[in-house]
Amino acid sequence: MKKIVIIAIVAVLIAGALFYSQKMTNKNNQPPVKVATTTPSDLKNLTYIIEGQQITLVNGLSQISIASNSAETQTTRYFGNVASGDLTNSGRTGYAFLLTQDNGGSGTFFYLAAALLTDFGYRGTNALLLGDRIAPQSTEINNGIITVNYADRASGEPFSVQPSVGVSRNFRIAAGSLIEIK
Repeated sequence: MKKIVIIAIVAVLIAGALFYSQKMTNKNNQPPVKVATTTPSDLKNLTYIIEGQQITLVNGLSQISIASNSAETQTTRYFGNVASGDLTNSGRTGYAFLLTQDNGGSGTFFYLAAALLTDFGYRGTNALLLGDRIAPQSTEINNGIITVNYADRASGEPFSVQPSVGVSRNFRIAAGSLIEIK
């Protein structure tokens, strides 16, 4: 009788262990990623889509050779101006912030990007161009709407003129992508 009880207890323990291990893997048979709160430094180590190209930042920086026989590089950097809030109406905190990209010329292009919390951790979104050599002011999130404020030049002004025209643009997340609200 003791052997039957011991065998039954072992069988229950094995079944429980198998159930637990199945529960801890997702449908892709990968262990779940811990999703704790993030910090702005975590945003510096995600992949974003800029102009259709995947850019993976490592410690806030990506450098890609522009041409195979060229010393020129495309440099993408985490700029900051980070704001946090619920971007997907899911109760999960997302982040919106600015990236810059230099392509070897005199321009510094500013982009708005976001990081969304999924079941498997934070995922970078596409990035949308704000402008060349602008003067960023603030990024805010209210009711899922991202507002970016910055100074730009008046139409026709050369880039040698300091940005002085206030601009405010609104964006939101739709189907996991960043879009501008017109």
